[in-house]
Amino acid sequence: MTGTPATQDLEDLRYPPGSLVLLAGLPGAGKSTLLDRLYRLTGTETEPVRAGDVRVIDSRQSRNWWSRYLRPINPRLRTPIVHTTHVWRIVRELLRGHAVIAHTRGTWPHILYGLSWLARRAGAQAHLILLDVDADTALRGQRDRGRVVAAPAFARHRRRWNRVMAQARSGSLPPAESVVILTRASADRLRAIHFDGP
Repeated sequence: MTGTPATQDLEDLRYPPGSLVLLAGLPGAGKSTLLDRLYRLTGTETEPVRAGDVRVIDSRQSRNWWSRYLRPINPRLRTPIVHTTHVWRIVRELLRGHAVIAHTRGTWPHILYGLSWLARRAGAQAHLILLDVDADTALRGQRDRGRVVAAPAFARHRRRWNRVMAQARSGSLPPAESVVILTRASADRLRAIHFDGP
């Protein structure tokens, strides 16, 4: 990662073939909305979606897959199972040599570090796209999707995300090849993510 990333307004993003691109942000920031628009996801998928040699992985896919088995279980107990499955799917597709674009919790830095390390071990590059939205916008996004994070949990997410953004702007985020920071408006203007770069 070179230099200190600034908020960008781009129509297209390009990455080398086989790259891991992690799309991170607060709950409700618009990560799934962006993937839906760019890759025509419906939100009902239960497996990673193929887009050529790219695998598009959203945590909803794992949540939908487990819903038939875990519905009677308390949501607080379901969440670790769903997220473990989601991360395992990212790892699986990366180790198979596919380019991956994946929704992830930027508020869990150990996940960013771990996946960046794994990408290097697999001979791939890791890149980050950070959706930087304020808490009120994220809360509106949660209400729009019909799934609101409890206030204490969201407060923890905000504290961790603020640290992530401070690190990103100082150039000290996990060892990724690049970091792009998008506002909600600039994310809405993004037309495509290509995996045909240098």
